[in-house]
Amino acid sequence: MASPKSRFPLLARSLSARLLVLTLFFVMLAEIFIFAPSIARFRLTWFQERIAAAHLATLSLKATPRGLVSKALERELLRHVQGYGVILQKPDSKVLMLSSDMPPNIDATIDLSKSSFFGLIGDAFATLFRTENRVLRVMGPSPQEKNVIIEVVLDEAPLREVMFAYGRRIMALSVAISTFTAVLVYLSLYFLMVVPMGRITSSMVAFREDPNDPRAAIAPSARGDEIGTAQRELATMQSRLRAALRQRQHLAALGEAVAKVNHDLRNMLATASLISERLAASDDPEVKKASPTLISALDRAVTLCTETLNYVQEPGDLHPTRFALSAVLAEVPAAVPQIADGAVRLAIDVPDTARVTADRDQLFRVFANLVRNSAEAGAQVITIAQVAADPMVIEIRDDGSGVPQRAQERLFTPFAGSVRAGGTGLGLAIAREVLEAHGGTIELAATGPEGTVFRLSLGDSAQGPQEAAR
Repeated sequence: MASPKSRFPLLARSLSARLLVLTLFFVMLAEIFIFAPSIARFRLTWFQERIAAAHLATLSLKATPRGLVSKALERELLRHVQGYGVILQKPDSKVLMLSSDMPPNIDATIDLSKSSFFGLIGDAFATLFRTENRVLRVMGPSPQEKNVIIEVVLDEAPLREVMFAYGRRIMALSVAISTFTAVLVYLSLYFLMVVPMGRITSSMVAFREDPNDPRAAIAPSARGDEIGTAQRELATMQSRLRAALRQRQHLAALGEAVAKVNHDLRNMLATASLISERLAASDDPEVKKASPTLISALDRAVTLCTETLNYVQEPGDLHPTRFALSAVLAEVPAAVPQIADGAVRLAIDVPDTARVTADRDQLFRVFANLVRNSAEAGAQVITIAQVAADPMVIEIRDDGSGVPQRAQERLFTPFAGSVRAGGTGLGLAIAREVLEAHGGTIELAATGPEGTVFRLSLGDSAQGPQEAAR
């Protein structure tokens, strides 16, 4: 019995592990898509807060007679704004300004009123990944008065620091959310899918090892989804397959018994045939009259036993050799009594250069069965002709009365496809099995009052006279 390690995949390769990893990956991917607009929104809000603080700082200028404040108060107001300077512009062109003594050079100007969604995301990530500090001039409408434009000159470094802190908080929260969500999704899918699939897999493995063990069958589920349907179908399939295997075992035992009975019966019939031939030489008129009927019945019984033994006998491995097909066909007349006695004529139209690679005895068995069937069906002339070379195709034609419609439907079915009364129908069944073992085919090409044609393909291993000549 296979060990659990060989029967089931390792944990790292199991469906459960892959499910957990994929769940974590997709949840984190979703968090990344959420993080991008979040960090962009955080940057925009930070700028808006600086503009709002700058607007409040300029209100102190209104409280002075000339709009001026002391240097100490100006520095305190700019420290609160976190900038180097503030400019307030009103629609009436009135300008209020707070500025340090030596404002630095401005590296970039950001107009919040002209920002787009994707532009904000791009600028936010550019700020995160930039290493050097820049001096920015940020301008936008005041949150308190939309018609007032505020300009603030400030450093970008403080913004990057708070953005990194915000990103770390978002990342920690994302990891916690993704882990919690992944665990919930994993547990749900594990009990809904992985566990039932594990039962299905275990049942399949146990059924493969011992199909006759009823404990290997899976218990049908009452679930109405695809998993429940798969479990019920598997249970039905296992039940039917177990019944089919049991029936096959019975048939195999029966076939072996029939073969033994047939073997003994054929020996008995052979003895009876010898005695019937002696009776035929008797001078008693009644005995002479009954002898032909007895001999014919015994011949049919011997033929039935022989064909049954040939069919139930295991074919075994093929032993292919390279030989001329005409040499095998030349041996067929001796195996068919009607041809050997001269009652039926056999014409062979196959070149001597036509060679095949096949099991010689099995191929002889095919042609002998087909020719014997034609002779027993009343044919007077039987022709074996080659119609194609690569792959080799052979046709067997006769001038008999044709195959009845009822026999055509089950022509290659053992014990059911016989054309003549009292026949077994095993000749064609055996011929098909042998040709299929060689990779070939057999079919009823034509039949009617003018005769019957069977077409045989000997497969790719059979080569015609052209290749043999080369």
